[in-house]
Amino acid sequence: MGSARRSMSEFDLPLSIVLGVGLAAATGFRVFLPMLVVSGAAYAGHLPLDENFAWLGTASALTMLSVAALAEILAYYIPGVDNLLDALATPAAVVAGTIVSAAVITDVPPIVKWTAAVIAGGGVAGVTQFVTAILRAKSTILTGGVGNALISTAEFVGAVLVSVLALAAPLAALGVVIVFLWLAIRLVRHLLGGPPSDTPK
Repeated sequence: MGSARRSMSEFDLPLSIVLGVGLAAATGFRVFLPMLVVSGAAYAGHLPLDENFAWLGTASALTMLSVAALAEILAYYIPGVDNLLDALATPAAVVAGTIVSAAVITDVPPIVKWTAAVIAGGGVAGVTQFVTAILRAKSTILTGGVGNALISTAEFVGAVLVSVLALAAPLAALGVVIVFLWLAIRLVRHLLGGPPSDTPK
């Protein structure tokens, strides 16, 4: 019995970290929407949270995050405001990514929890937000902001998809995040005019 419990714990730890990373990556698309998904899942009893983050599963948190998520989604469709929000959203995404990661990584020593939350959660959220901010800035220059609505819609869909997938199938969500980051970084390098990787030295 003790062995079974130990092996389950050993399995749950990496899975909870993967779940946290997936949710953190989603905050790179939209800061409040993934937190709203976590709040709703916890409030409905489908997602256990660390006791220090139990407030995320309350009705007041659910209401507050619903309003914040709606305001954030709409604001990204306002020309000029979207670029301003990107400047503010990068540090906010790191904080939100760290919070959602720490909230779902349970029953581990604090040093393990916060190391994983800050490095994996906050790091992935920051990279995701940075990449999407670069894409929007390039879109603003190349299309005069006309193409920004398409990027905002893609970010919204990405935030919902990755958040829900992280709860239903964490490993699949991690795969989606890795593929997205790979493609997005290649696109950013192309837009920035970086030298091809096979350039002779």
